[in-house]
Amino acid sequence: MAGNSSTQDQLAGKLQQRAAGGNTPVASPANTIAAYLKKMEGEIARALPKHMTPERMTRIALTTIRTNPKLLECTVPSLIAAVMQSAQLGLEPGLIGHCYFVPYNNKKKGLDGKDYWEKEVQFMIGYKGMIDLARRSGNIQSISAHEVYENDFIELTYGLQEDLKHIPWFLRKDQKQQASGDVTGAYMVAKFNDGGHFIHYMPIQEIESHRARSKSKDNGPWITDYTEMCKKTVVRAGWKWLPISIEIASAVTKDETAHNDISGVTDDTVIDITATTVLEEDRLTDPVSGDQRNAQNEMEFE
Repeated sequence: MAGNSSTQDQLAGKLQQRAAGGNTPVASPANTIAAYLKKMEGEIARALPKHMTPERMTRIALTTIRTNPKLLECTVPSLIAAVMQSAQLGLEPGLIGHCYFVPYNNKKKGLDGKDYWEKEVQFMIGYKGMIDLARRSGNIQSISAHEVYENDFIELTYGLQEDLKHIPWFLRKDQKQQASGDVTGAYMVAKFNDGGHFIHYMPIQEIESHRARSKSKDNGPWITDYTEMCKKTVVRAGWKWLPISIEIASAVTKDETAHNDISGVTDDTVIDITATTVLEEDRLTDPVSGDQRNAQNEMEFE
C-alpha cells in the first residue's frame, strides 16, 4: 500500500525511473525539497510579510530541514505546509526560536482498513515567536515571560492591586542558594500602551498538563528547549487576555498543527530536479564538475 512506504522513497523511485531513460541525476531528499520550495516560491512570496524575502525564507527553511534528517523522512506536503505556515506568520524556523518544524508519527488508516504510521511535520510556534506576534499588535508596550525555579523567591498577589515580585536564586540575599533546583512554574507580564497590564502565572503541573496534550511532548523543543517551551506555554495561555488583532489572535490557532493540503503538492507530485533547484552550497560540495571543484578549492584558501 502506498501509505505504508515513505514519500521520499516513492519520489526517489520515480526519479530513478526517469534517470534510467536519460541523463537526469537522482536527487537527494534535500534537493528534492529544495525543488519543491523553488516551485512554491511565488506562493511563499505572497504569504510573507514585507520585511522578509522568499529567498531568505527558503534558505532558512532548507537549513532547518537539513540539520534534522528526520524531517526528510516526513511527507512532502506536510513539510511544505510547515514552511508556508511560518511564511504566513513571518516567523523564522530554527535556532532563533521563532518556530519549529517537529517530525512525528501520525497514525492513519489505509484503503484496506489497516492502520499504518506516517511521518509528518508539526508546525510549532516558539516562545520568541509568540512574543514577536504579540508585539506586532501595536497595543503592547512590553511583554516578557520567565521560568521560576525551586530556589527562587516569588510572591504573587492578585486582586485590585496586582503585584509580582520574583528574585532569581542566584540574586537572593535572604538565603544563599547553591543551585536553582527544578523548574516550578512560569509567568508572563504584559504592559499595555493605555497604562494597563496583565500578569499570568502557571505552576509546573499546569504546564506539564499542556505538554501531555502535545503530539511532540517527547521530542522537539520540549526536549531541547524545555524552559523556552514553559515560557511559550504561559504566554499562549494568557493570549486571549491581550489587546491584539483578530488576525494575530487567529494566527496562534496554527500552532502545533500538521497539514497536508498545500495546493499543487501531493505525495505523487514529481518535478524535475535541475541545477536551478540545487542550492549554491550543494554545487560546491557535491561531486561535480572540475570548475566547481576549483571554486571549492578557492573557497578553502580564502
